[in-house]
Amino acid sequence: MEEDRVQATPEALVAIERLAAEHGPLVFLQSGGCCDGSSPICVRSIDLPIGPGDVRVGAAGSAAFFVDSELDERWGKPRYRIDVAPGAGDTFSLEGRDDLHFILVD
Repeated sequence: MEEDRVQATPEALVAIERLAAEHGPLVFLQSGGCCDGSSPICVRSIDLPIGPGDVRVGAAGSAAFFVDSELDERWGKPRYRIDVAPGAGDTFSLEGRDDLHFILVD
């Protein structure tokens, strides 16, 4: 049984569910520094094949949350808390079209 180490703020949950209603099932992949720093990337589940090194660490609303297992180990298997911030990020993450970007917060 996996431990759910992911939480989302109420604002992030609203954004996630709005995106899911528009695009279908979603997944998050925690970036390790490419694209928009270390922002979580949200895409349609059919658009992101999960790799053999990726591990599911929980879910944010209806969206499963994956991170590279080596990165997760290096970071000390943290808890991940997702929020949204104004302005589109520098990734192909779906929320950018809504002039938002997902971020990790303490």
